[in-house]
Amino acid sequence: MKKQFLNQAKFLTIALMTIVIWSSCHKDQITQSVKQQDATIRPVTSTSNAYVTQLFDFNPAPGQFINTGLADTVAAMGTLKTDQGLVSLGAWGGYIIVGFDHTVLNKHDTTDFVVYGNAFSLFAEPGVIWVMQDSNGNGKPDDTWYEIKGSAYQLPGYLRNYSVTYTRPACDTCSVPWKDNQGKTGVVQTNVFNTQAYFPKGIKGNTATYNGTLLPSSKIDMSNPSYITSGAWDYGYGDNTAGGDKISISSAIDKNGNPVDLKGIDFIKVQTGILFNMGWLGEQSTEFCGAADLSLLKNK
Repeated sequence: MKKQFLNQAKFLTIALMTIVIWSSCHKDQITQSVKQQDATIRPVTSTSNAYVTQLFDFNPAPGQFINTGLADTVAAMGTLKTDQGLVSLGAWGGYIIVGFDHTVLNKHDTTDFVVYGNAFSLFAEPGVIWVMQDSNGNGKPDDTWYEIKGSAYQLPGYLRNYSVTYTRPACDTCSVPWKDNQGKTGVVQTNVFNTQAYFPKGIKGNTATYNGTLLPSSKIDMSNPSYITSGAWDYGYGDNTAGGDKISISSAIDKNGNPVDLKGIDFIKVQTGILFNMGWLGEQSTEFCGAADLSLLKNK
């Protein structure tokens, strides 16, 4: 009888624990669902533009086109409402932040937006793409950035939470020294084709630090110095393939690498992803030409 009583008590305890755990999990699911439903969605209207329409920030890293018309605010503005703009983001870490005039919805089963670059056959300068939903509804990119998980994710040479500090050199034509948070050092090498200062003149102070994700440089082939190539990754990056790179919002991940279920996105950040000097070709520097909502392009 005692054994039977203990078994019944144990059964009741397990049943109660199951109910508590189920209720807790169900509550979490409801909370997550409510958060998604409460997120601000700006609907498409008859005047909505397929392309990004607003420049929020342009912060290039040192590079061979910095302080020229290919890497200034005018060039950055020229990437709005088009796929034919062109702005250099400089060496690793340089970035541009742009926004749509509506929320690009996450279709889950297809690609949602396209990022245009200047890549062509056998030469890509991949940039990491970040997305943000305007969760607080204030029209500013001040919520949480999520990285788009591309095909280089967790391969050798891929590194999240990476940081590089560039130092203003002694002279305008001197190479720009850098040091990363892994203890490595190097320079953004100047070349004979671009003789202006490589360190952005708009930066106050003598150092500039950039944070983000480092992509592997393993697809760069310098075995033939007169014909250097830089291969594209399979998917997930800007300035990676000719004609533009189509991106799925469903591939967004959080700081821990976990998938994020976003109803849509309002802002995009494209950031130079590779830190590498390619001899006479200069540094790897992602170029941004524009971005568009694929659903509106299809409706044209």
